Amino acid sequence: MPNAIIADDEDLPRDELRRMLAQAWPELTILAGCEHGEEALQAITRLQPDIAFLDIRMPGLSGMDVAHAVQGRCQIVFTTAYDQYAVNAFEAGAIDYLLKPITQERLDQAIARLKRRRAEPTGADSDLSQLMAELDRRLRAPAAERIRWISASVGDTIKMFPVEQILFFESDEKYTRVVSTEDEAHVRKPLKELINGLDPEDFWQIHRGVVVRADAISRARRDELGRITVELRGRDEKLKVSQGYAWRFKTM
Repeated sequence: MPNAIIADDEDLPRDELRRMLAQAWPELTILAGCEHGEEALQAITRLQPDIAFLDIRMPGLSGMDVAHAVQGRCQIVFTTAYDQYAVNAFEAGAIDYLLKPITQERLDQAIARLKRRRAEPTGADSDLSQLMAELDRRLRAPAAERIRWISASVGDTIKMFPVEQILFFESDEKYTRVVSTEDEAHVRKPLKELINGLDPEDFWQIHRGVVVRADAISRARRDELGRITVELRGRDEKLKVSQGYAWRFKTM
């Protein structure tokens, strides 16, 4: 009997997908409903499901991060409200993606692909070209607006940080610490909101509370327990990398 987990940080979409799956694929057992990426990664490690339905944008580890971390241990179907993530979803090993709000017709198509994958593992990519053609038609919206400046109030002074000079962001309870090549400050905006305006090619999330500029990293070190720390050019500060983001630093 096939089984799966569902990961979504919002209750309603998670419960609705569970209901739709129960109707369309009654043989499928849902082993767990997860509220964030770290919980999903733990559930996949512990329960070893056949399938994981992962929301792409979740607090902490994203669905993409979870997919990279599990490295093909289960079939991945991404759910997302944003078309622009779909190509990266296939690069992360997804068999399909479902655009929210999920329709029953589209879910039925995904279930059919999952069943074909289970029955014929060697022919799993037979309809990938069709999916990519569909994406090519859909992914023509303008790119999301990127942050160019970060402003922070320090007493009666407003500090301005050009985003290209920022080395890393670090969550600090209700604030976010912004560290640049020459200065630092705290802003009231939470890290999870700032992430939406950062280019994921330039800024890498390496921990639930840390986002670092990729080209500021000088080296990553692994200790005897396998824990990774990152060193930045021109700074003594070392940043911890959590397990879910360790895949970024695997050698080629």
